[in-house]
Amino acid sequence: MTRAIITGTGSALPARCVSNAELAETVDTSDEWIVERTGIHQRYIAAPHETTATLATDAARAALAAAGRVASDVDLIVLATATPDQTFPSSATKVQHALGAGDCIAFDVAAVCSGFLYALQVAENMIRAGSARCALVIGAETFSRILDWDDRATCVLFGDGAGAIVLEASDAPDERGMLASKLHADGTFNDLLFVDGGPSTTGTVGKVRMKGREVFRHAVSKLAAVMEEVLAMADHTADDVAWVVPHQANIRILEATAKKLGLAPDQVIVTVDRHANTSAASVPLALDTAVRDGRIKRGDLLVLEAMGGGFTWGAALVRY
Repeated sequence: MTRAIITGTGSALPARCVSNAELAETVDTSDEWIVERTGIHQRYIAAPHETTATLATDAARAALAAAGRVASDVDLIVLATATPDQTFPSSATKVQHALGAGDCIAFDVAAVCSGFLYALQVAENMIRAGSARCALVIGAETFSRILDWDDRATCVLFGDGAGAIVLEASDAPDERGMLASKLHADGTFNDLLFVDGGPSTTGTVGKVRMKGREVFRHAVSKLAAVMEEVLAMADHTADDVAWVVPHQANIRILEATAKKLGLAPDQVIVTVDRHANTSAASVPLALDTAVRDGRIKRGDLLVLEAMGGGFTWGAALVRY
């Protein structure tokens, strides 16, 4: 049976790194306040010439190189983002053109911080169905463009960046690949985490608005539950998991979710301290970081998880 396996990872960050101390020069906050509540020490902010599509392209090139593939091998690009370069066409088509991938399927997926998990399941299903053999699955964001820099409750949390994987069809008789995935959505929580604008409502881009305490409470319970779901779907338990690669929203959420599942803190890949919350980019960024520094190795059992505005949330169990 055809399976979808990860053969390469890549990531890209803007050139400008902004520390908490630098942010405190223009925002009513402090390094101590941010670190205590979020675990964030710095974030990367895109320059005017850096966009979601340029970051996504750089991450895609790195993933292709790691997989030993070239752009012409790609027949599917799924890009998860809440901050596309344009309302249309999709940023995925801009990546396609920049890579020189030629005529291939290319489209965006919008599920905010859960976007990469949604894009991953879409690409996996298309590979299993025979619609593609080699896919680029990308999460990329320039959240700095939709932040209210006078709202210290939100502007300190986010950063820009991109992460990508090459997902390929495999008929090899090993256990690598996507073992289980589960996605959820519940629109009744719209007013807890949202952007107060859009083409069909205000005609503006809008800014991020969030009720942090309520989001935290829902995140811990929903993420723990969906992780248990995918483990049960594949007849595994938390004891089998080598690494959790979570959405990097807040160090407290990461710690609380791991504790709820009985996982050790050192089994959780943490990059929120360096990258902050990069929305759809955070899971593939964290994955690439841990692959490249040698923590994640071939054969490791991984749980990827995320929750974002909507609410949307999901998890995937992957044998790397």
